[in-house]
Amino acid sequence: LYNKSNYPPYVGGGGFIMDGPLAKRLHKTSETLELYPIDDVFLGMCLQVLNVAPVGHEGFKTFGIVKNKNSKMNKEPCFFRNVLVVHKLLPPELLQMWDLV
Repeated sequence: LYNKSNYPPYVGGGGFIMDGPLAKRLHKTSETLELYPIDDVFLGMCLQVLNVAPVGHEGFKTFGIVKNKNSKMNKEPCFFRNVLVVHKLLPPELLQMWDLV
């Protein structure tokens, strides 16, 4: 479906932050491109048209967090203090995380 050898840089779809003017520009740009079935990549395609490069942030754990069952670290509120977005937690784990925070 994609006619290039590599996807453009893109952000994980679990969460991202942008300002309002960029959101409006992305909306207009999205209407000029053929819809791509992977939303993360489609956003990257739109960003590429706008010549905007996504920037990573440590608080976005779109591939999940490392959980060490033998460590108390994952049960400490400070462990989650800087997490903005996290994937791959089951509902009971999310509730436990919010209780800690």
